[in-house]
Amino acid sequence: MKAVLVHRPGGPEALDYAEVPMPDLGARDVMIRAQAFGVGQPDRLIRSGIYKWMPPLPANPGNDVAGILEAVGAEVSGLAVGQRVLLSARDLAQRGGCYAEYVAAPADAVHLLPDNVAFEDAVCLPNYQVAWALLHRCGASTLPHSALIVGAAGGVGTSLVQLAKLAGMKAIGTVSTHEKATFAKNMGADEIIFYRDEDVVVRTRALTGGRGVSLVLDHVCGAEFYSYLGALDKWGTLVSYNAFAGLPTENAMGEMRKYLDICPAIRCFSFHIYDHDREGRREIMRTVIGHLADGAIRPSIFRRFKLSEVRAAHELLDSGAAFGKIVMTPG
Repeated sequence: MKAVLVHRPGGPEALDYAEVPMPDLGARDVMIRAQAFGVGQPDRLIRSGIYKWMPPLPANPGNDVAGILEAVGAEVSGLAVGQRVLLSARDLAQRGGCYAEYVAAPADAVHLLPDNVAFEDAVCLPNYQVAWALLHRCGASTLPHSALIVGAAGGVGTSLVQLAKLAGMKAIGTVSTHEKATFAKNMGADEIIFYRDEDVVVRTRALTGGRGVSLVLDHVCGAEFYSYLGALDKWGTLVSYNAFAGLPTENAMGEMRKYLDICPAIRCFSFHIYDHDREGRREIMRTVIGHLADGAIRPSIFRRFKLSEVRAAHELLDSGAAFGKIVMTPG
């Protein structure tokens, strides 16, 4: 079978599409015949060799696969050949392992998919899993009424927009271009801010009648991070869920004390908090699978590649030019 391996970490050129042996099927395992693969930032971090949860080399960097059960182990019950499933490496003992035509995994790691859920849509759901936790677990005890979503046209960004609207929140998104603005509005964003041309904080307060937002959800961090405290409502929370631009240099407590009148909070979030909360993360996934089956959310796939085109898929991922999700299919 074909799979993708990284022998020496680096850029997209480090991804080798190679012939490998079929995986062994344990008594408590299932064999998935892949139909779609998600392409995301954890895959890039594994490829680059800088992931905090790095698997050993040679590494298969894939983290999400959806497909059909090809075989089930002798001790597996409740699952049958032909069923449609989603597997996230978040439910495996180590990250990666999903960029392959066939994937063996513990039977209790997979999620059954309803018949009306497309495989390519299913591999977008781990983004929604993160987005659900950001919206529902990171704020104050008061119910959030609004969110400022930094990078609202990205994979997690579009998931945040849709789930925020589903929860009854006002969704304000920041984007860099008019093309991304149109896309984010089509995904459900109530308001758009062009962060390169506008003062995000001033514009956010104007769009909320001076009140501010309950949540600011930021994956960039960097020099602008603490300025977002000025966009918060009372008891609001500024959440960092990645730091692609590096860490800010100012004193955190000093910056927060500039806004004592709103009692702001700063939270650092990673979905790895669920690494030892199996039922918690799986309950979130069941929730978003249900939303997808009901038509309450609609993943946006920016571009499709074959697994053999994995280097091109990662070149697009690295460019930051994708709106929504990049997916691959076998071949």
